[in-house]
Amino acid sequence: MREAKGRIGPNAILQYVPVLEAATGATETARLLAQAGITALPDPSAGLIEEGPAARLLQLVRQALPGDAARLAIAAGQATGDYILAHRIPKPAQAVLRHLPARLSVRILSKAIAKHAWTFCGSGEFRLAARWPARFEILDNPVVRGEISDVPLCNWHGAVFARLFDRLCGQGWQAVETTCCAQGARVCRFEMRRSRQS
Repeated sequence: MREAKGRIGPNAILQYVPVLEAATGATETARLLAQAGITALPDPSAGLIEEGPAARLLQLVRQALPGDAARLAIAAGQATGDYILAHRIPKPAQAVLRHLPARLSVRILSKAIAKHAWTFCGSGEFRLAARWPARFEILDNPVVRGEISDVPLCNWHGAVFARLFDRLCGQGWQAVETTCCAQGARVCRFEMRRSRQS
């Protein structure tokens, strides 16, 4: 799925900035934004943005704050999930998903995520590898492109997925990244696992 090649949703930046400011202060956040080539925050109503600055920001945070980067990415991903719930998924649809059995709500939500993958994959390619248990793959993920790591790095994506599942398919969901392009894998693979039944 490459409908918006090289472009990504503005929340990849917009939800990161408050998290960075709370952790590092306005001055350091401004420095990281400038270093990433972000001279002004994107307008959330203006549609997709170039993926390059967003990817660079996430990469710069991993370089500048290696001990905190995962925690910050998770917080920004959770905030992005909250934004999607507040502004992108109609409330009646959310109510229906919450009352369905988990197996059915997971299938519906997974299909919706795949349909809108162009908003968070940029020039990468998304694949819904399995619907139950849900498994997502991003081929050539631009958020980690060119990076080398011993551990998976896509905490932002995982946190977005986990937040949506946790709010719409019952509590206790985690997105476990089992392979990452930064580790030399072909895809960043996320397996949705539930630690608690409800």
